Amino acid sequence: MAKKAAAPSSKAAENTVPMVFRAESRFIITSPYKIRPVADLVRRKSYPDAMALLENMPHKGAKLIRKTVKSAAGNALDRNKKLDEDMLYIKDVEVNEGPRMKRIWFRGRGRADMLLKRMCHIIVVIDEAGK
Repeated sequence: MAKKAAAPSSKAAENTVPMVFRAESRFIITSPYKIRPVADLVRRKSYPDAMALLENMPHKGAKLIRKTVKSAAGNALDRNKKLDEDMLYIKDVEVNEGPRMKRIWFRGRGRADMLLKRMCHIIVVIDEAGK
């Protein structure tokens, strides 16, 4: 009978796996086309710079992304006590399409059009800046 290889210790597996922290906001009733330009501005920026930028933008998408970025940073600081806010950067921001709510829009002469209320999902990935 062949011997089974020993499983790697949890410390060794912990050191090899890169720690990235993420947060999701799902089913936001805003078109992803309106949020993507804001997401492009904060992608690959440091956490303090991105938060300062988002707080001073007048867009609705900036408020929604700021909320998700703050949640991802909270996850990072909670799970790794050695991290500080200045050590974090935004690795990736994804704005994906969600389902669409279909509503009827009544028109003249007995016709009706379909009104699509679009939704989106925001995914923010935060990583340590020193990597």
